[in-house]
Amino acid sequence: MTSSVLVLKVGGRLLQQSEALSALLQVCQRIQQQRPLLLVHGGGEQIEHWLQQFQFSSTKVDGQRVTPAAHIPVIAGALAGDLNSQLVAVAQQAGLNAVGLTLAAGASIRCQIDHSRGCVGIPEAADKHLLETLLAQGFTPIMASLAQAADGQRLNVNADLAAAAVARLVDGDLVLLTDVDGILDKQGRLIDTINSQQAQQLIADGTVVGGMRVKLDAALSAAQHSRRSIAVAGWQHASNLLRLANGEQSGTRIQF
Repeated sequence: MTSSVLVLKVGGRLLQQSEALSALLQVCQRIQQQRPLLLVHGGGEQIEHWLQQFQFSSTKVDGQRVTPAAHIPVIAGALAGDLNSQLVAVAQQAGLNAVGLTLAAGASIRCQIDHSRGCVGIPEAADKHLLETLLAQGFTPIMASLAQAADGQRLNVNADLAAAAVARLVDGDLVLLTDVDGILDKQGRLIDTINSQQAQQLIADGTVVGGMRVKLDAALSAAQHSRRSIAVAGWQHASNLLRLANGEQSGTRIQF
């Protein structure tokens, strides 16, 4: 492949906004004509809804969901069943030759178990053969953030951390889409660029917390590995994704 892979993480409210999702995937189709493209998705709000339907209560620690073993069948159904098939269908309507996968497909991502959170995986890049084969043939992999441990136990994985691991696996550029314009300061203003030292300060003073802290951690890890900047940006304006794909400024850039 002559161009680097663009790894795009989607999730949150975007997956509930059909028009916005369709517009974004149409932009993805334009990008895919110029460079290989791969999507990783979570689905926190949908998972929460499904868990409630089965009368399960759910908590998060530092932005990551605690996942008892009893929750895994429900989470797997939401992620790898409902959401993944929905994304594949919308992507194909937008002209992408989408293929639905989990992180475990082709042993792409391996996981250690985060025992402090139950059946939660800490993702690591493993085997890139399947993804490289699909990308080289013009397919668009769409990966649900569901993985497995060495013993075959299914694991819930934070989608931002999953996307960072996939970006490391394929040596790709990473864009983490979010419900806001990027990482914001205490006054709610967009921060254009953040380096490692600044990131630690934003975490220490409580500016970045919860899910956004996970995004920042994932972006820092990916930037340090790839030695290139990582973008955290809003999904509300799909055309901004074209700018990001071309290396232009949009959202927040995390630098190594």
